[in-house]
Amino acid sequence: MTTLSSGFARARRWLRDHPLAFDATLALGSLVAMIAGSFADPGTGHGPTFGTRTPEPFSVLLMVLAAVALVLRRRRPMAVLAATGVLSATEYILMDPPAPVVMSTVIALYTVASRTDRPTTWRVGLLTMGALTAASMFFGSTPWYSQENLGVFAWTGMAGAAGDAVRSRRAFVDAIRERAERAERTREEEARRRVAEERLRIARDLHDVVAHHIALVNVQAGVAAHVMDKRPDQAKEALAHVRDASRSALNELRVTVGLLRQQGDPEAPTEPAPGLAVLGELVDTFRNAGLPVEVAGSDHGNRLPAAVDLAAYRVIQEALTNVRKHAGAGARAEVSVVRVGATAEVTVLDNGRGCGARRPGADDDLESGGHGLVGMRERVTALGGALTAGPRYGGGFRVHAILPVEARKGEPERPGTAGGTRLCR
Repeated sequence: MTTLSSGFARARRWLRDHPLAFDATLALGSLVAMIAGSFADPGTGHGPTFGTRTPEPFSVLLMVLAAVALVLRRRRPMAVLAATGVLSATEYILMDPPAPVVMSTVIALYTVASRTDRPTTWRVGLLTMGALTAASMFFGSTPWYSQENLGVFAWTGMAGAAGDAVRSRRAFVDAIRERAERAERTREEEARRRVAEERLRIARDLHDVVAHHIALVNVQAGVAAHVMDKRPDQAKEALAHVRDASRSALNELRVTVGLLRQQGDPEAPTEPAPGLAVLGELVDTFRNAGLPVEVAGSDHGNRLPAAVDLAAYRVIQEALTNVRKHAGAGARAEVSVVRVGATAEVTVLDNGRGCGARRPGADDDLESGGHGLVGMRERVTALGGALTAGPRYGGGFRVHAILPVEARKGEPERPGTAGGTRLCR
């Protein structure tokens, strides 16, 4: 049984891959069926009888021509239907009793219905049914209401209906296959997009960690080298700050690399960086490096969502790092976090170099190779916010980020947090 099934499957695949051979086989089978049916006499009893009549040579010629036409049914369906229809009508008009040439027309009509649209099937099917039924009723020797005449009407109608059903099912299967392929392509594109976004996120985190701590290490190392001979106590203090900054950098890098190695751990932290809750520690590192920083507003009483909290922290960290690196000696900085309606505004100001001096990392220098403001802008825009950065009128620099805040369901807005009021210190 298994061998028979496999053999049938191989034959079916071969015929599907060779449609012309399949059509030739179908044409040969229909010719055999038509010739066998031409030996049957419908009779008036309980069914047809065989051996009482033989087909005329002209009828055999019409059957052969109709079968040959069926070989081209896929390439020229309309022409084949017209040819077999004319041959069938000719058989009904000239021969009595007629041979079953109409079998070829039934196959041709099925092909047209399965390979065209529904309006065409209706028009062509009704025309074929009407023409052949009228020919069999008007030119046949049997009464117009005989079962042979009604059979012509029924078989042609069923051929059109069956072809239309096959066409509809084929279109449905093709639509499902196309949707599946499109979904697969979309899934692959989504996977590639997520990989690219993750690479950018990792690059931003590494840049923020390394740039901040290395900048502080560089400053403190320069201070230690400058005062090593004259003020060794201050040099030791600077070296202690270098050690603390390097330890913090190593810890954050270890956490970042550890997150990259974790797989399927739902309880593991998803972000290596802290938020505004430890803003004081971040500010202290800059103060220890010699940069006076004033915190005019921070978010302690009304916590922000994790992604917004991280973005605000990273914006402040990168902005202060740029102040320490580029603002020059004697610069001071001011940090504020303000809640304005459904947004949180983060602002970092300094009184360093004026408008006339260009600072690496500024908006007009984004194409010069720096990645500080580029990373900040990508981080903010990923949350649907906006970031502006540029020189201040009269001197200094300003970084301003607007981050959207999603209100938590069922929790009312805290008093004093809307309309531009500063958050609790």
